[in-house]
Amino acid sequence: MRISGPDWSRRDTLAGAAAAGLLSAIPGSVAAARTSPRKLSNSNASAEAKALYAYLWSQYGRHTLTGQQERPGGHGQELEYLQRTTGKLPAMLGLDYIDPKDLAGVNARATDWHRSGGIVTLCWHWGAPDIGTGYENSKEEFDVGQALTSGTPQNKLMLQQMKQVGDLLAELRDRRVPVLWRPFHEFSGDWFWWGKHGPDAFKALWRLMYDDFTRTRRLDNLIWVLGWAGQNVDPAYYPGRAYVDVAGADIYVEDHGNLAPMFGKVKAIVGDTVPICLHENGPIPDPALLGPDADWLWFMTWHTRWLTDPSQNDAERLARFYASERFITKDEMEVARRDGAAWACCTKMGVRRLGER
Repeated sequence: MRISGPDWSRRDTLAGAAAAGLLSAIPGSVAAARTSPRKLSNSNASAEAKALYAYLWSQYGRHTLTGQQERPGGHGQELEYLQRTTGKLPAMLGLDYIDPKDLAGVNARATDWHRSGGIVTLCWHWGAPDIGTGYENSKEEFDVGQALTSGTPQNKLMLQQMKQVGDLLAELRDRRVPVLWRPFHEFSGDWFWWGKHGPDAFKALWRLMYDDFTRTRRLDNLIWVLGWAGQNVDPAYYPGRAYVDVAGADIYVEDHGNLAPMFGKVKAIVGDTVPICLHENGPIPDPALLGPDADWLWFMTWHTRWLTDPSQNDAERLARFYASERFITKDEMEVARRDGAAWACCTKMGVRRLGER
């Protein structure tokens, strides 16, 4: 993802790639050989994470959850705009460990959102570890080969910063907040440091973090979301079902189409082993166009102009889409917990306990 400013021209490049037909589906031969059970990759996942994952599976192929990313600093502008424009709030709130001055604030907002009945997803615009924090630094060069070599300065810095974010996620674990965790996003592009060194380096980074957070740190509240860059959904980057719970892709286009070719490319890799999400977007896909060829589990509209600019999402369309039968909004979820784990969804279709089809 890119934050608005002088360096947002990549979105135009991605839109051009879509227009040029570069999102054609890859051959089905690379699809997963067989369907895995609908269980989290982490066998020790928390009750809350298991319940959320079961709920997501119960909606996949039936509904699409609405999602909204907050701008850094998180003063609620996007949520206020949606409430004012549509009369509703999204089912999911996206947050980012991008600003070291706001890390406690991110966790506080994530906790509040969860406790109010919403779903939390977190990403991390990780600045190059030997340069500094922030969005621009996430695009700087970083020697991943050295970072993956035990004992090097780059390795020590990377592990130190990974521990700091692990500590933040541990706070959410201890508050019993399940998190859709989306690290190293758009990894198959070449704009972030974790995507500049090819698929093998990326998979090593992903598995390193997964093993550290899951097996060493016991961050059992995490649901691992893998997000390709939409113009390069390359199966070579797939770490494997043992490390992934939800797969997805993103691309920034200028219309409200269903992005079916991109969905098909992801599905050709993961098959029916995990749900597939649109992990970022500008224009929200038209719910009338969603279905088997584009069964996005959720969308996550980017902040600032990608939500509010009429060329991206005009107010009338936003209100109509948020009121659609396909989309689930926060008021329609009415998430209920019993014994800290049970979730129920109250939608236009009636109340369904988790796992019901």
